[in-house]
Amino acid sequence: MSMRKVKLGSQGAVVSRMGLGCMGMSEFYGERNDAESAATLLRALDLGVNFLDTADMYGIGDNEELVGKTIRGRRDEVFLATKFANVRKKDDPTYWAVSGKPEYVKAACDASLQRLGVEHIDLYYQHRVDPATPIEETVGAMGELVKAGKVRYLGLSEASPATIRRAHKVHPITALQSEYSLWERHVEEEILPTVRELGIGFVPYSPLGRGFLTGAFQKLSDLNSQDARVQRFPRFSQENFDKNRALVEKVKELAGRRGATAGQLALAWVLAKGEDLVPIPGTKRRKYLEENAGAAEIRLTAEEVAELEAVNPQSAVAGERYAPAQMKAIDQSA
Repeated sequence: MSMRKVKLGSQGAVVSRMGLGCMGMSEFYGERNDAESAATLLRALDLGVNFLDTADMYGIGDNEELVGKTIRGRRDEVFLATKFANVRKKDDPTYWAVSGKPEYVKAACDASLQRLGVEHIDLYYQHRVDPATPIEETVGAMGELVKAGKVRYLGLSEASPATIRRAHKVHPITALQSEYSLWERHVEEEILPTVRELGIGFVPYSPLGRGFLTGAFQKLSDLNSQDARVQRFPRFSQENFDKNRALVEKVKELAGRRGATAGQLALAWVLAKGEDLVPIPGTKRRKYLEENAGAAEIRLTAEEVAELEAVNPQSAVAGERYAPAQMKAIDQSA
């Protein structure tokens, strides 16, 4: 298997049809295993999965260091994406703020370059929009990084259509990253039409519903009580878990007909939504990386796409995608 390449946006970026989200390697989803995570990163490159997605906040810098150290001998094979704006502190892991101030943009980029051990970042995202800083100022500073050769392409994450349009006027935006999966389709109404109109690529994160859509979790106790999914995401709460598991069972049933896993079918659904979508399922294990990569070989018919959506209507998904405090951090600018 060698993952084919596609265009990401209209500014010249070319990436593998599917990327690899690296967040869980360093934080949030259970115990770390840096050796297996490093092996997973290298296996991704062997499979042609060259689009690696990290952020300065994942592990409060640890994830960038892990990724950078691992790819050092293979940098020319990698399309490297990282993010800034979520401000955290090593000495106080509970501290969390958002900054899009121009001086912070430049300092954050320099810090990421140092941790990654690279001369440039291929795709640099604003992780969350700072409501206290005009997007024009933030993207203006990001554009200066492009001029300086520190960054090749610019991206936004969880930005509203209005913010995307304002940003794109300042400097071309290559990609928008937002949550999108079989059970989270909020982007279909306004966000996807906006980025397509502007020639911006779309990068769905959590395309497997934070692992729920794989069917791996049969009961809530399958997850460690310290797992962030249990602590922070309403869809994994006790009251919502069984309702959502019933939806996943329907996906597993349809997957069985195709000789695929539930996770592969859920990823194939995202891929069927357009060549301009490049999902970044996350994993820290080679086994699941290989399973996810196999989804790129599955071609769903229009009837299969419709059937998947019929058995997983958005209205049937129990719980918001984030807790209320985190939902407030999602850009809603009009």
